[in-house]
Amino acid sequence: MADKQISLPAKLINGGIAGLIGVTCVFPIDLAKTRLQNQQNGQRIYSSMSDCLIKTIRSEGYFGMYRGAAVNLTLVTPEKAIKLAANDFFRYHLSKDGQKLTLFKEMLAGCGAGTCQVIVTTPMEMLKIQLQDAGRIGEAMGQGWGTNQGGSLDQLGPCPLPLAVHLEEEPAGLSSFSLAAQKKILAAQAQLSAQGGSQPSVEAPASPRPTATQLTRDLLRSHGIAGLYKGLGATLLRDVPFSIVYFPLFANLNQLGQPASGEKSPFYVSFLAGCVAGSAAAVAVNPCDVVKTRLQSLQRGVNEDTYSGFLDCARKILRNEGPSAFLKGAYCRALVIAPLFGIAQVVYFLGIAETLLGLLQRPQP
Repeated sequence: MADKQISLPAKLINGGIAGLIGVTCVFPIDLAKTRLQNQQNGQRIYSSMSDCLIKTIRSEGYFGMYRGAAVNLTLVTPEKAIKLAANDFFRYHLSKDGQKLTLFKEMLAGCGAGTCQVIVTTPMEMLKIQLQDAGRIGEAMGQGWGTNQGGSLDQLGPCPLPLAVHLEEEPAGLSSFSLAAQKKILAAQAQLSAQGGSQPSVEAPASPRPTATQLTRDLLRSHGIAGLYKGLGATLLRDVPFSIVYFPLFANLNQLGQPASGEKSPFYVSFLAGCVAGSAAAVAVNPCDVVKTRLQSLQRGVNEDTYSGFLDCARKILRNEGPSAFLKGAYCRALVIAPLFGIAQVVYFLGIAETLLGLLQRPQP
């Protein structure tokens, strides 16, 4: 049976509701994933997801785990709506005479959905990664971005030249307040080093936390709209294969639980199918996600590599960190995507938006 076409407003509302619920539930795990993926050799702060979350709570407070959540909550509605609606649109138009889609056509529909969603996904990920990773950079430099943790310059040792180089190479992408604070630290530390280290430790100047609005303003001022789309190619290489794997796998798993042809699958079947398909697709494309995260991170810690593009990033990760580095954060990503898409498919298949629209359109007595 061909996929039933649902009205566009219902698709948008269902996708938005599912995205808001899902992001609220799993965002701390996503923050841990970003910080683990950005760790490079010699700059290891977190040993695992639980270690990352514990240290984040200690240094930044409970709400530090939700750093960058506002960006996701704002843009997840159009992002999820585009993904789900585009997949349904392509499936509907690829089906003929009520016949079931072939596997190739299911993959083609998923490819179209993944391509469409990057319009929103790329700037959302760009801003979210800067906000999520700010705590890691601050902790690495001993700045104490959080509420409970201070930092002193003697923790850093001699003035790290590689960091100074990174600040000079990438000033355009960094927020002005963050750049100024880091330069003050380097200048003060260099002065202490020149005096033989006999001076007492100097507290690192507290720098304001970056905000999505400030980051957006800085990127638009320095690079224009292209600044928000840095890493677009890597995002496509992640999201298109993800959708190619996810949507056909979900459709076939969900069909196994249908009581009869043309009937909806039970609640738990849609949820489990979304979880299994989501986690499988997430792990499959995790290498591309690692590269995308590194490319979109504008700030660098001490001795961390810089990258000129997708291939350069992949080559340096393989050479310096080994093949296992491409699986960094894979289990975190699976734990994020599984419930996120499970919730999305449950909301979608329950038809919450259709019910709400029906109540609104009901004639008044």
